[in-house]
Amino acid sequence: MPERTSTLQNRKAHHDYFILESLEAGIALVGCEVKSIRLGKANLQDSFARVDKNQIFLYGMHISPYAQGNRYNPDPTRIRKLLLHQNEIVRLASRVQEKGLSLVPLKLYFKNGKVKIQLSLAKGKTYGDKREKLKEKEANREIDRAFRKKFK
Repeated sequence: MPERTSTLQNRKAHHDYFILESLEAGIALVGCEVKSIRLGKANLQDSFARVDKNQIFLYGMHISPYAQGNRYNPDPTRIRKLLLHQNEIVRLASRVQEKGLSLVPLKLYFKNGKVKIQLSLAKGKTYGDKREKLKEKEANREIDRAFRKKFK
């Protein structure tokens, strides 16, 4: 039997965005999609969420068709509805209208047999922010190397 994974992550999100807050949401799926997610055949890389008519939809998430599924497998990149309470949707919609804020999925996981998605409110990083982060990371590596060399 193929290996099952419990969590799929969007690793690029932390590189491209400042994460301000996050919350858990359900996601409306069909049976074959759930089976594919259990096998780890999903990708959150270029996905994002958008508020439309007091509902939140997830765009760009790719779920590969289930191998043992039939000809009625859904489109891999179809738009999927996120399941949140109405007051959460209203709060997120008002925050997203602020300048530069986006809804970005961070994780896809199972909780009590249900597929959940960790949705975050994020602000996009500029090119300078990314370079600054890389410089900081490199400086920390140099410090660690110096300590290891000194105490060896």
